[in-house]
Amino acid sequence: MLDKGCIYLVAVNGYLLGYETGVLEFTQETLVDVEIEASYRIGLISNADYRVVIVKGDEPPAGVEKDRLCGLRTILSTITNEQQYTLLASASQIVTWHLSFKFCPRCATSLDAHSNELAKICGSCGHHQYPRISPCIIVLVKKGDRCLLAHGSKFAPGRYSTLAGFIEAGESAENAVVREVKEEVGIAVGNIQYCFSQSWPFPHSFMLGYMADYVEGDITPDGEEILDADWFSADNLPTLPPKFTIARRLIDRFLTEAGHDLVEQSSPFFTTE
Repeated sequence: MLDKGCIYLVAVNGYLLGYETGVLEFTQETLVDVEIEASYRIGLISNADYRVVIVKGDEPPAGVEKDRLCGLRTILSTITNEQQYTLLASASQIVTWHLSFKFCPRCATSLDAHSNELAKICGSCGHHQYPRISPCIIVLVKKGDRCLLAHGSKFAPGRYSTLAGFIEAGESAENAVVREVKEEVGIAVGNIQYCFSQSWPFPHSFMLGYMADYVEGDITPDGEEILDADWFSADNLPTLPPKFTIARRLIDRFLTEAGHDLVEQSSPFFTTE
């Protein structure tokens, strides 16, 4: 199942193996004693043959220091370029997809890995199951020299970010921006402008990033997803999202367009333009 010359990322219990210094990479030789459930090629990386391996059971390969293992967000915080991010985001989403979609949605037969594509195939009805991608919008709302940042119910204490949400069936991304902002904080927005996108592996989102202008209304957090929200200027920003996030990239763009120097270069592998 494993080939020489490939670089393998390994997932155990659904999590990629890595330390605070970065994701762990393995060769065929270092995985000879590991029982493999599945292996998939990460086709987005052009200068090396990367693959992700899902291990049977809950034991990592020999030599892995279990007490040093950390989560994907911590590993992502170590990256320095876009290719590293793409590698980790792709591997993580493939692992999530493999573990989440084991049976055919048409006939409930067990799915098998496709021999040539990044897909699973049903041996009974022939249905092809591809990795799931969930489209979302994420938006920074502007009001003069201030931007709207919110504290979500799942955020770390004190952290604020931009607003985001899933695009519903039949809905345009721009309409999703208007709806999500209204639902989450009760205000109306306009002049919606697309900026950039980012794959987001928590667990399989695709984020479409927008800027929008405040139109009317008073900030009223919904109390469920959003616990607090307010307008912030460049000189009184709260704790912001990590530098590898599209939310931080939107905030950086707002600040640079307003003529402010960034205290920290927040997006080292994505420019703010």
